[in-house]
Parts: sequence; C-alpha cells; structure tokens
Amino acid sequence: MPGLTPEEWTAVALSLRVAAVATLASLGPGLAVAWLLARRRFPGRALLDGLVHLPLILPPVVTGYLLLLVLGRRGTLGAALAEIGIVFSFRWTGAALACAVMGFPLMVRAMRLSIEAVDRRLEQAAATLGAGPLAVFVTVTLPLSLPGCIAGAVLAFAKAMGEFGATITFVSNIPGETQTLPSAIYTLTQVPGGEGPALRLTLVSIAVSVTALLISEFLAARAGRRLGAG
Repeated sequence: MPGLTPEEWTAVALSLRVAAVATLASLGPGLAVAWLLARRRFPGRALLDGLVHLPLILPPVVTGYLLLLVLGRRGTLGAALAEIGIVFSFRWTGAALACAVMGFPLMVRAMRLSIEAVDRRLEQAAATLGAGPLAVFVTVTLPLSLPGCIAGAVLAFAKAMGEFGATITFVSNIPGETQTLPSAIYTLTQVPGGEGPALRLTLVSIAVSVTALLISEFLAARAGRRLGAG
C-alpha cells in the first residue's frame, strides 16, 4: 500500500488492531451464547435472543450513545471502572468494545446456525459413551460447526473494520488514538483536497475486507475437508 502518509498508516494499523481485539474478545462469549440459543430452552431465552440482535436494528449512533451512558467516565459503570483505572471512552479500547458490540450479533447468528446444523444424535452418542457436556461440545459440536464459527468470526472482523457510527459516538475521532479507517475517510471528505487520500483509504479498506473474506473461505474449506476426511 504505497503512497500512504504516516497518519494514514496509523489509521490502518489502528483499524486492524481494533478489529482483531474486538473479534478475539467476542469469540468466547459468542460461542457460549450461540450454543445456549441453539441447544437450550430456558426462561428468558427470547429476551436474550432479542438483546443479542438489538445492535442490528438500532441505529449505530444510538448504540454508541448507550455505551457512553453506561461506560463513559460519568456513566453508570464507567465512573466506578475509572476509579480503578479502567477507561473505555475516548480510548482505542473503547473503539474495540464498540466494534465488538456491533459485530456480536453477526458472529452469534452464524455460529448458532452452524451449531443447529450439527446432528444431535452424534452429541447424544458421545454422551452415551460417558462424555460430559463440555467434552461433547469440544470433541463433537465445535469441530462439526467450525466452518460456521470461522465465518462468524470473519463477519465480526469485517463489521469492526467498517464500523463508524457507534465508534465515533462513544470514543470520538481522535487521530492516533480512536481514528479508525472509516473515521479517517469521513474526516478527509470534509476538508478541501481530501478526495485523493479518502480514495486511497477506501481502496485499502476494500483490500483488507476482501483479503479477510478469502482467508475465511480458505479456512472454512480446509475445515470442511478435514471433517469430510474424518
């Protein structure tokens, strides 16, 4: 990606870091929630399902504002966290949190559909042979649903790379700290002569997203071949 200025490189690197942290931090909770929704019936299940998918139907700015109300320095939880040195608002970690929240529904949905597609008789057979619930999940459910889990992780990563509304509302647009690719592109479109740099960053964003999708297809196909061979 020649021709990028140091400021543009900073935005690219920050976007990659934010997206990677958001995706990795969501994997554990995403798998747990997906498994609960796919395999368990419990009071409040519909409510949990609705809460998980809420960021998909709310305007991203509303999600960012809610995060600010709860986790801002003067927020419900943010004030208490700030006293022990944990601050999310106007920090890159807050951008990662906002991206994780926005990408979480996409990750959970893909994982849930993949887990639901696993034949429950295989899980029951493993349980019959003495495997506990965790062992069944690790040895049967997770390997068979792996392609969908990979797809969910990549969807969350791609969403994080493109997230703008929730991020800029929660952590603002601070160069070098919270200015991700979408924020940098928005800033460049607001200044005279910014069309060229904005186009460069747009092409970078497209290249990163396409690369992520190709890697996802490769990993999912490889996992599928292993399952077929098994």
